[in-house]
Amino acid sequence: MNIKQAVPFFAVNSMDTSLQFYTEGLAFEIKNKWQPRGKIEWSWLEREGAAIMLQEFQTDGPDSWKPDGKVGIGVSINFLCEDSLKLYHEFMGRGLQPSEPFVGNHMWVVSLRDPDGYSLFFESATDVAEETKHSEWRKN
Repeated sequence: MNIKQAVPFFAVNSMDTSLQFYTEGLAFEIKNKWQPRGKIEWSWLEREGAAIMLQEFQTDGPDSWKPDGKVGIGVSINFLCEDSLKLYHEFMGRGLQPSEPFVGNHMWVVSLRDPDGYSLFFESATDVAEETKHSEWRKN
């Protein structure tokens, strides 16, 4: 096996806001960080078998960049899970507001957006009928 892992690299407006969302909300852990000016400007985060990188874009100097809109619009990451419904309840308990889970492509889908607009999907296999919403399924 030559290719071992793909790791999303997200440009973010505020490292503090993004780290709070990913560490406190989604329970990722900071495994590595870069602090050239005394504050975290890049980080590698992991939770179980998944990893992401975050970097705050520079707004001043020769490496500056300012996007026209939200940097994450149109970008989605799918995390394949054993039990995405368990994560849904965990995220709700941590103060996040994921959308109501539904079944799509034979998977429970839990989705939310991060502070920069990146779409995050947590999915787990199921034999529940397509397009079933979590609230409907719980009634049965």
